[in-house]
Amino acid sequence: MNYFSSDFKLGILGGGQLGKMLLTETRKLDIYTCVLDGSTEAPCKIGSNEFHLGSLMDFETVYQFGKKVDVLTIEIENVNIDALEKLEKEGVTVYPASKTLRTIQNKAKQKLFYIDKNLPTAPFSRFAYLSEIEDAIENGGLHFPFVWKAAQFGYDGNGVKVVRSLEDLKDLPKGECIAEDLIPFKNELAVIVSRNAKGEVKTFPVVEMEFHPEANQVEYVICPARIAPEIAKKAEAVALKTSEAFKHVGLLAVEMFLTQNDEILINEVAPRPHNSGHQTIEANYTSQFEQHIRAILNLPLGSTANKAGGIMVNLVGAEGYTGSVVYENIEDIMNMEGVTPHIYGKKETRPFRKMGHVTIVHPDINEARKIAEAVKNTIKVISE
Repeated sequence: MNYFSSDFKLGILGGGQLGKMLLTETRKLDIYTCVLDGSTEAPCKIGSNEFHLGSLMDFETVYQFGKKVDVLTIEIENVNIDALEKLEKEGVTVYPASKTLRTIQNKAKQKLFYIDKNLPTAPFSRFAYLSEIEDAIENGGLHFPFVWKAAQFGYDGNGVKVVRSLEDLKDLPKGECIAEDLIPFKNELAVIVSRNAKGEVKTFPVVEMEFHPEANQVEYVICPARIAPEIAKKAEAVALKTSEAFKHVGLLAVEMFLTQNDEILINEVAPRPHNSGHQTIEANYTSQFEQHIRAILNLPLGSTANKAGGIMVNLVGAEGYTGSVVYENIEDIMNMEGVTPHIYGKKETRPFRKMGHVTIVHPDINEARKIAEAVKNTIKVISE
């Protein structure tokens, strides 16, 4: 198949920042792209060859869009799976496959999949309704504290809450959810696995993630992770086993907890480019976005080795600001060594909305961490 400078069409469901960064790679290789998104302000609007406006959850919209392309991929899990299934039956190549997405899209199904495949994960209970959690607490089947997760449509810390009392359950959505044991972990790690249809597999180096205490969002991604080599090997092995179980094609980001006694437990997975791999654009020989394109088109996978230590800082909307975005002090961080800002193209900011990220590249990861702190304290995402 000739993908380059030809009439081949790659379809992407979702037009957010992940799609925008995928488009950097398709433009580099001159691959024709069609993007579907529900927003007229989608970051992908300017980078794609064709931009289609429409709901990702609407069967007919996704089905008709998919019929126009040769290969269909996603940059967000919340899409109409039935439409993907029908497209697959009709010969459209869809990666990740609808079966994989159906499992991953629902957190309860995802957790049951780990149990079924003998993959290590935190103990949990599944509930059809939030009210069942209250019953379970009352009859002693569930104890505080635990982590509540909405079964569907959680993202960026939304749909996840640590529950320490009945009061914490008050404003949560009433539908299907899971209650997971709160793991007292030392560290949160992630490994991105890439796999093409031929079955060639490569892993990116293990990263560690530091979280914002209130927003439940990743604040820093640090690569390589500051962990012992044997822990890194263990994390990589769990990620590879997970990828093998899903038999996915494309990228699979596997987020994990490192427990106090050095066990690795899977937190959750994402079958697409992921926040834990943004630093690969500057810090690795092949970025996660290029690797995703290589994998879904069944091309040879690129080297995942680090060129240098890399840290990614998320740029999120500052608290107390809503409206037209202003990146205060951006020139100051551009003055710092090894610092590259990425602005996603969202015109409106609101508290904790992901607006961009900054990569810090340095041979010494501890030095990079200091610069990352300076970046975090300098740039502010505010409104006019």
